[in-house]
Amino acid sequence: MQLNDLIHRQQLRWKACSFVIVLLLLLASFFALSVGELWILPWAPSGDLEAQLLYQLRFPRLLAALMIGAALASSGAVLQVLLGNPLAEPGVLGISGGASLALVLLLFFAPVDPTASMTMSAAMFGALTFTLILVGLSRGGRVSTAKLLLIGVALGILSGAVVTWAFYFSTDLSLRQLMYWLMGSVGGVSWSQLSIGMLVVPVLLWLCTRGKQLDVLMLGEVHAKQLGLDVVKLRWKLIMVVSLLVGASVALGGIIGFIGLVVPHLLRLALGTENRYLLPLSALSGALLLAFADTISRIALSSAELPVGVVTTTIGAPVFVWMLLRSHID
Repeated sequence: MQLNDLIHRQQLRWKACSFVIVLLLLLASFFALSVGELWILPWAPSGDLEAQLLYQLRFPRLLAALMIGAALASSGAVLQVLLGNPLAEPGVLGISGGASLALVLLLFFAPVDPTASMTMSAAMFGALTFTLILVGLSRGGRVSTAKLLLIGVALGILSGAVVTWAFYFSTDLSLRQLMYWLMGSVGGVSWSQLSIGMLVVPVLLWLCTRGKQLDVLMLGEVHAKQLGLDVVKLRWKLIMVVSLLVGASVALGGIIGFIGLVVPHLLRLALGTENRYLLPLSALSGALLLAFADTISRIALSSAELPVGVVTTTIGAPVFVWMLLRSHID
């Protein structure tokens, strides 16, 4: 009876936290649509200028922030289980860097101007390549947790260096402007880009329903197989889904770091490790964090706009250092 009571209380905690996060997400969305040089009521814009500003700029920007934040946070939660590494995250492990590297190479060498689908496909291919490298190294205990983390960081630095060299020798103004976007920005997202990006929403919903299988996988491969889980098939599905989500996120908003690290890890510390609750709550919390960070990036400076990646890094870097100090990794 006591065990059932504990389980019931834990479930109530998850549900209460989900309710609070949803309320905060609605509030953050309202402010994201309202605040700026012009204060606009989302349900009653006064005049054509406010309506155009709301529907052509702020709405697609908010939707992109929500989708990217949810995709990165849920991807981070899955990677932490797949790699057995509490510090795993698409940005820290270099997966986002792989997506940006493939995207920049496409822009340099494509014989025609890349379409939105081409850029997203290239970003997903780059993310998949780096993900496969990391998952391959993590299997069988070939490298320690600390070494795997450092390999991911090195891959991210390498891809960043190649991208920087490419921009340095480029005379194309649009490529130089893309450098700012790669620092993380959803300011230039259009409805046409969102229409491609929305294809990942069903994938994200599918991922959020894999929590029970991840809970079984956390018991270890041997026990998971004994319980009837096809570990190999599940792992490959998750690798493909994470690559798709990270690639789409980079294609839409550039490299936005630390959301996939901070959000799921803090939720685990506060509420527990039940992935069936953690995955959807991570998605909601990641959407909330990026919507809040994007609003801050717009209003922090009166004369300019900060890249949202700078804001998330400012929030996430101190938390990352704290996590490294408190984690006993080999």
